[in-house]
Amino acid sequence: MRKNNWVYLALIVAASILVITLLLPSQDKNNTAEPPAPKQEQQLKQQYKSQDVQTTERLSRMDAEQHLQNMLKELKLADEAEITSYIDKLQSSHHQLHTLIWMNLKDGTSTSYSLEKNKQKPVLEKNQQLMSSIKSAKQALRKHKSYESNSMLLGEEKYFVVGQPALDGKHAVVAVMSQHILNDVEEHQRRNLRMIPYPKEGKYNVNSVLPGSLKGMTVKTGHDNQNASHYYENEIVIRFKEDPSTDKMEQIKKEIKLDHVHKMGETYVFKSKDKDYEALASYFKKNWDPMYTEPHYLYLTNESSDDNLRAGNIPNDLLFSRYQWNLPATETNKGWSLSKGSDNVTIAVVDTGVDLDHPDLEGQFVEGFNVVNPAEKPYDDVGHGTHVAGIISAKVNNNEGVAGMTWYNKVMPVKVLDSSGSGTTYAVAEGIIWATDHGAKVINMSLGNYADAEFLHDAIKYAYDRDVVLIAATGNDNTERPGYPAAYPEVFAVSATDSAMRRADFSNYGDYIDVVAPGASIASTYPGNQYAALSGTSMASPHVAALAGLIRSVNPDLSNEEVMDLMRSSVIDLGDSGYDKYFGYGQIDVYKALEKAGANVKEDSPLQFWPQNLRNKMEDTVKKYVK
Repeated sequence: MRKNNWVYLALIVAASILVITLLLPSQDKNNTAEPPAPKQEQQLKQQYKSQDVQTTERLSRMDAEQHLQNMLKELKLADEAEITSYIDKLQSSHHQLHTLIWMNLKDGTSTSYSLEKNKQKPVLEKNQQLMSSIKSAKQALRKHKSYESNSMLLGEEKYFVVGQPALDGKHAVVAVMSQHILNDVEEHQRRNLRMIPYPKEGKYNVNSVLPGSLKGMTVKTGHDNQNASHYYENEIVIRFKEDPSTDKMEQIKKEIKLDHVHKMGETYVFKSKDKDYEALASYFKKNWDPMYTEPHYLYLTNESSDDNLRAGNIPNDLLFSRYQWNLPATETNKGWSLSKGSDNVTIAVVDTGVDLDHPDLEGQFVEGFNVVNPAEKPYDDVGHGTHVAGIISAKVNNNEGVAGMTWYNKVMPVKVLDSSGSGTTYAVAEGIIWATDHGAKVINMSLGNYADAEFLHDAIKYAYDRDVVLIAATGNDNTERPGYPAAYPEVFAVSATDSAMRRADFSNYGDYIDVVAPGASIASTYPGNQYAALSGTSMASPHVAALAGLIRSVNPDLSNEEVMDLMRSSVIDLGDSGYDKYFGYGQIDVYKALEKAGANVKEDSPLQFWPQNLRNKMEDTVKKYVK
């Protein structure tokens, strides 16, 4: 790339980072001051939420313009039937495209295509402000000028009107765009950033208790989440010293009035029809001398293709230059010169599922699993898992949306959290074990609780003992209290930074943190073929999972512990010199880590990598001829 182009790119990225930085609350350079008080913390989180909503709106507008431009190019020579077919297909997969008006600028005719099932249609058609915006758009397009309106609140949703003319001056298109995604992001981030009591007690029949004890408490505000763990009232997790016989199991069922029982490995989850946890614990300890008993805890979100071959280190993805500050900040683009990943290394996303039909994730998945409903595919009904998956592996250089950190590593979607963004100890543990047994080399867990559950820890140790790299988010409560699974010794714990490399105000901290990664207003994929900006340690964790996948791609001989040690030792040091509780060892540096893993050479590999490279070449050759 010519020098002036590099300078131009640097200015764009720098300007983008500056804009985002100005929107963030100011902090001490090293961010080692006392954490904010609850009231101030709530205000800071409100700023992050507002920033996420504002950035998401800009993403949605850019994405809409891109779709209209692509439509005009593809339908340049199309007849009426082809236009109708194209628009019907586009609207069926992009529900935010409420109305499309195809204009023939030569003869002055136009045809309107609306989503017939949209409940807001009558409201929209009678709205004078909307009709005026459509009229203004048509007037601008007849002069071969583009058009974009302000947002309009119609009913409970916002809409805007956008118009694009074709380059040849023959056609134009107007779109009425729903911005329902803004409502989704607003509600999602209220929960994800723990601004409200979450989950609501009663909905799941859960109790809230002080971590490390079973002393009850009531979660009244979002700030209270940092001092709470949640568990199911009528359930208990048991590991017996010896499995009960069939007769003894029948006795247990009768005596506790069993509703249902699950078993995973050596561990059981019993649900009683009328006994609460304390009664169940007393019963089992008195009569069955178990190895351990514990509550059934509830965990919450802690928020490649052939086209990829043609890209350089500066991708052409639409939203990259303006919004993906996180990739240059972690030296990801520079790292691509050493490795872009491998489809032999799968990264499991244990989360709310993913949007399996998102065009920016097409071809990036291996088979996944739905723990919540095994009969269904692991589709995302929250948005959290889709956002996490896009950070890891959204298609690169496809002229659409965002760029993921890896080009070729596949994502394994494992749905363990339901439509509320919550899931049980059993579900999370089962998801970890399923991912391990089905070939995941890295597992990302953007979820957590403050309960140290032995049941979950058993599943973590199961995966760790089988050489899986386990990555987890620390949480969004701005607390030093250890969160799980991040605080388990087998898990690599990740906290969040902003675009100025300061600790994000919502991010948890403590002496169990390994590294930090970008987690403020991160642009990524979202259900419904959309894009959103979200903040949270949930967004920081997949950056590190992607890095682990890249490292294992270039040096598959490294053990999980060696991968983790390498990530700790190849960071950008932040805060106090060396390790500290706010930044761990520092912020990840993709280029430095891959260079250290031995990815900087190919044919002239150093002697220690020669056997590995020879083996990889032999495997590639065998695959070609086996096919």
